[in-house]
Parts: sequence; C-alpha cells; structure tokens
Amino acid sequence: MTEKKIIFSGIQPSGALTLGNYLGALKNWVNLQEENDCYFCVVDQHAITVPQEAKNLRKNTLEVLALYIACGIDPEKSSLFIQSHVSAHAELSWVLNTMTYMGQLNRMTQYKEKSEKSEANLNAGLFTYPVLMAADILLYQTDAVPVGDDQKQHIELARDLAERFNSRYSETFKVPEPMISKFGSRIMSLQEPTKKMSKSDSDANAFILLLDDADTIKRKIKRAVTDSIGVVSYNDEQLGVKNLMTIYSKLSGESIESIQNKYEGKGYGVFKEDLAEVVAEGLRPVREKAEYLLKNKDQLELVYTKGAEKAEKVARKTLRKVYKKIGFIERKY
Repeated sequence: MTEKKIIFSGIQPSGALTLGNYLGALKNWVNLQEENDCYFCVVDQHAITVPQEAKNLRKNTLEVLALYIACGIDPEKSSLFIQSHVSAHAELSWVLNTMTYMGQLNRMTQYKEKSEKSEANLNAGLFTYPVLMAADILLYQTDAVPVGDDQKQHIELARDLAERFNSRYSETFKVPEPMISKFGSRIMSLQEPTKKMSKSDSDANAFILLLDDADTIKRKIKRAVTDSIGVVSYNDEQLGVKNLMTIYSKLSGESIESIQNKYEGKGYGVFKEDLAEVVAEGLRPVREKAEYLLKNKDQLELVYTKGAEKAEKVARKTLRKVYKKIGFIERKY
C-alpha cells in the first residue's frame, strides 16, 4: 500500500475569503484530501503582521474555519486547526530564524514591495514571516504545499532551510515540493484584471466574497471590466474576459472551448448574466453552510480542538527532534 503524502496549507484570517481563494485554493484542497494526509490551518499568527482589532481577528478566524468546511473540507478526512493553538509553530520559527540569512529575506518580493511603499507599520514580523511559513510547513514533514505562483518563493525558502538544517545536523526534515495548479490558480480582480483578486482591495467591486448574497454577486459581475471588442474569447489581449471565462469554467466544469462556442456572436451582456447565475448558484451552498456553522460555534470548536490535538502530536514530535539535535536539554514535564 502506498503511503499517503502529507499536504500542508493555510489562509490568513485577515477578512472574509473571496471567490479567488475558493477557485485558486479551496476547491483544490477538497480534491487533495481524498488521497492524502492533509493539514489545513487558519494562520492567525501571520495575520498580526498587520495591526488587528482583537474581536475582528476572532470573528475572521472562525469565519475562515467555517468556510473551509463549507467549501467541502471534511474534518474527518483532514486536520483543521488554528495556528496559534499549536505552539510548536512559533518555537520552530525561532530556531529557523537563527539559520536564515538576512539577504534571503531582503529578496522576498512581498517585503520588497511593502518596504518600497514605506509603510508606517514596517515591522520585524513582516520581514521574518516567511520563516514562520517555513516552520508551518516543515513541522508536519510535508511532502507538498498547494500554492499559487506568487507563493513559490516562500516554498523555496522552506526547502533551503530544510536542506540547511539537514546538512548541519543530519536528516530531520522532508524537503517539500510546491504544488502549483496550472489552470485558474490566480483569479484576477474584476476591476483590474492585471492584479490578483484580493479582499484588501479598496474597490469592493473588484472581488466577490464567499459570503456575498446573490444580488451582490450579480451586481459585481455586471460591473466587471471587459473591453470594447465585444467577443467572448480567451486570450491575453482580453484579460477581463479571460478572467471571467476562467471563473465560469472553474465553477461550471465546462471547458473554455465550450464556453467560447456557446457565446459566439452573443456579446458580453448575455455572457455576464449567465455567469452571474453560475457564480451565485455555485456559492449559495457554501454561504448557507458557513452561515449555519457560524450560528453553531460549538461545532466549530469541536473541529478546531480535535484538529489541534492531532497537529500538536505530529508537530511536537518534529520539534523534539530539532531541539535534541541543536543541543537543547529535553524537558521532563
């Protein structure tokens, strides 16, 4: 019997999740859990690199967990937990910080972008959070991490750190591989199709939230940027239309070719109307299930408690090995 691969991934609870999170990550996670040992985490420690209001962070954390389940991630098949409930994440992160070169962190694209903007809150956490991300991954002896193209650099750092530790102290960590979905891994902004869809966008029409109602979804699709060509075609000269076709295909299961043929000569009005229906209906069961769970928080508590118990056992085993190899005296309590 083939041993199951270990998969790890997580999303920050820095606001409600978007259609981009669903199509680019969560739908893929649902498929992965069938044949792998999956750890899906709500990475609340990553969220505090930006100032958070405590009650909002608590609300958003439970909302993300509810949406994981509503999107089809089964707590009986996958370990669902909250990052701060497993202290080994922060503990391993400190050890890895002492092995990470400043130059590596300086080259991280997201930090470079933020420092160039001279953000007022340019804190040490923003600089070192890729090390915490590496700790998240390496703790579980992860084989593969489902990520978008924009996160590939972070997986490279995790690989470097695993290899550096293994070389210095002997074989300890598995070296993880990035798992990048080819089609639709990046859903773009509905208003600026050269930018990734983001819940932090200042224009609320640029993204669709998984908890948006049908009327809101239809309004946002109607306002989505297209072009003056007027032909439903999948190409890089029509980025707005290409993005909308990707969304249609990922939600309906229809091929791009089939969608192109269906709307030949029909223009954008009809296409957008149908797409709005596809999105509203596709997200309706997700929204309804999440709303139910958020009204029954005791069910969420059972999930994150059980998930953290399993994650804690695996993470602690890895951390004990690390502590022994670097020379820390084993604690006896």
